[in-house]
Amino acid sequence: MSDRILVIDDEKNIRRTFGMVLRAEGFAVSDAASGEAGLELLAREGAELVVLDVQLPGRDGLDILRAIKQRDPGQLVVMISGHGTIATAVEATREGACDFLEKPCSRERLVTAVRNALRLGHLDREVRRLRASEAGRHVMVGASPLLEEIREQIRRAGPSPARILITGESGTGKELVARAIHAASERRDGPFVKVNCAAIPEELIESELFGAVKGSYTGATESRDGKFLQADGGTLLLDEVGDMSLRAQAKVLRVLQEGEIEKVGGSGAIRVDVRVLAATNKNLPDEVAAGRFREDLFFRLAVVPLAVPPLRARREDIALLAEHFLERYRCENNLPPRRFGPDALAALQELPWPGNVRELHNVVERLAIMSRGEIIGLDELRAAGVLGPPAGAAATRPAGATAPDGGVAPLAPAEILALGGLVEARRRFEAACIEACLSAAGGNVSQAARLLGIDRTNLHKKIQSYGITPPRQ
Repeated sequence: MSDRILVIDDEKNIRRTFGMVLRAEGFAVSDAASGEAGLELLAREGAELVVLDVQLPGRDGLDILRAIKQRDPGQLVVMISGHGTIATAVEATREGACDFLEKPCSRERLVTAVRNALRLGHLDREVRRLRASEAGRHVMVGASPLLEEIREQIRRAGPSPARILITGESGTGKELVARAIHAASERRDGPFVKVNCAAIPEELIESELFGAVKGSYTGATESRDGKFLQADGGTLLLDEVGDMSLRAQAKVLRVLQEGEIEKVGGSGAIRVDVRVLAATNKNLPDEVAAGRFREDLFFRLAVVPLAVPPLRARREDIALLAEHFLERYRCENNLPPRRFGPDALAALQELPWPGNVRELHNVVERLAIMSRGEIIGLDELRAAGVLGPPAGAAATRPAGATAPDGGVAPLAPAEILALGGLVEARRRFEAACIEACLSAAGGNVSQAARLLGIDRTNLHKKIQSYGITPPRQ
């Protein structure tokens, strides 16, 4: 369908000429001889773009422009005038006009102005759509009393400038809480910047946070801004802050005390205006007692402590979350209609979910991809490995299956022989344990290593050795 252009001008020749030019370019064109008639036509038929004369009988063009913008702030308007002045052009732009043309206007100038305005309008709509889609990805879904309490704490603390320490198990949605705090603050129109302190090597954490000047270290081929500067005027989330080195902690403390940063290799202080939020799955008072976290920094960060409950503590939210994730993933990937059956939702509510909301999200994504029918029931959950192996799969059960008494059931001799012996059975068992913990941790290698009781470096080696691909975080 062609974009519709509405031309509002009291000169009949202008309306006819503009109509001929724009129709020849493939646009649908309607026109009006006065501002009042133009407003009525716009309300009745609509238009992607209004070409509006400044000098009109009755209400002038600037007054009509204000009326148009009051009805629809996103309406595109290009102003034209035979008596244009800089002051008039500035006023029209201030009131929201996309462009200002002087009569007589060449065909090329008119067409260029119209196409540019429409292109900007289309881009603006796309940006709004993407922002709405992105906001949908960060919505806090649930109606449990515990989640309502979290929302109430956000409503109270969000508008304040206070620093907030968000605690909770891995995968509970601490980043969602941080984004909600940012959205509830006066900084909502500023940037929201996240830095994962556990994912950055210790030797690079300072340059990542504070920036670096060219040549300050090997590989610093150009100057770069750090996360604090990127978040200037907005909010910075220090995720997994409990994994930050003591050296970096000291520098962060200085920023919080003085409101200034210094780039690595730099010689001058730079003022920053940043609200700092912190998140961790560690018990920071225990870390302070063990000497791994600075007590003064802890008190600076934990002005308002906010604990996010694990998913197992709010089981009434599991069905809502599962349906939300399924519909979002289905829409994003143009999948056919799918929904959970009541039996499947009831089964999901009974699972332990050690990886919390992140694990549930990964499971629902797997079900959305692997399920064949419209209804996702218990059979689909079993086929996807959510409820254990499907019926008839006992002969191929993984090493380390759970025995009735809760221990680890040994494989039968024939099963061990079929796997190639004890060494291969042990390898498969270890690989299965690693994959299970990576899935529970949502791909977070540090968290998976803690679940496995090994250090992260050792886990990286095993992942590489077994050819395991961690799930996306």
